[in-house]
Amino acid sequence: MAVAILALSGCGYEGHYRYECQDPENWNNDECHPPVCLVDGMCTETLLGFDPREQQELPQEDQP
Repeated sequence: MAVAILALSGCGYEGHYRYECQDPENWNNDECHPPVCLVDGMCTETLLGFDPREQQELPQEDQP
């Protein structure tokens, strides 16, 4: 039993992304943006829910 636990403890997250276009290093690659990515449905915007090339505005808190 202890051997199985030790063997499985080596399995885990290794910092990989399931899809290449989820990796921030690939966000500017042509294959992650239309029209190229439309063929396989792996557009960054589809995978992330937003287009990382667009500047995202953060909500500002009201300061007294």
